[in-house]
Amino acid sequence: MTIIIWLGVFAIIAGGAYLLVLQQQGKLPGSKPKKELPSLKRNVFNLQVGDIVQYMGIDWVVEGKLTYTVDEYSWMEYMLQDNNDIRWLSVEEDDTVEVALLEATNQLDISETPPPKKLNFGDDTYKCVDSGLASMTREGTVKRRTASRCQYFDYEGSGDKVLSIEVWDGEIEVTIGSSINPRSLTILPGDGNRVYGI
Repeated sequence: MTIIIWLGVFAIIAGGAYLLVLQQQGKLPGSKPKKELPSLKRNVFNLQVGDIVQYMGIDWVVEGKLTYTVDEYSWMEYMLQDNNDIRWLSVEEDDTVEVALLEATNQLDISETPPPKKLNFGDDTYKCVDSGLASMTREGTVKRRTASRCQYFDYEGSGDKVLSIEVWDGEIEVTIGSSINPRSLTILPGDGNRVYGI
């Protein structure tokens, strides 16, 4: 009699587990498959559209992402937006993690390509430290950066100052900013949707 009771209990447990698996797979009538949520573990290398990047008291929304690739090497730039303000968060790993926050400027007139190896801007002199031609992939909103390739020229000034010149289908864009410590950023996962939608 005890064996029959135990067999009954075992059959109920096994049947319940089987029905639970069918429900999670969406194979029972009226059930939907369980939607897998995106990973909530974010860092500067896996930011997604809709995430929030907090820096210096400002909540920046990730509206887009560009991935630059040269041979086997790649790096990212995220388009961050706070109301009408836009910044670019540049992230690359070359022995160390290098993160910079830049904004577009029209205060430096660059009319020749390639630009000079040394540039004066503001009170500083910038030296070109890297240049080349990168192929592009993009997600979300990236403004006018829509070409499949981009010529880039990266400059360094005194301290943590950086300057970047990019040529997109003949259109020259200059951004200026500074290197920042990635630990100074707080990242909050979003829902995968753009906030500003432009």
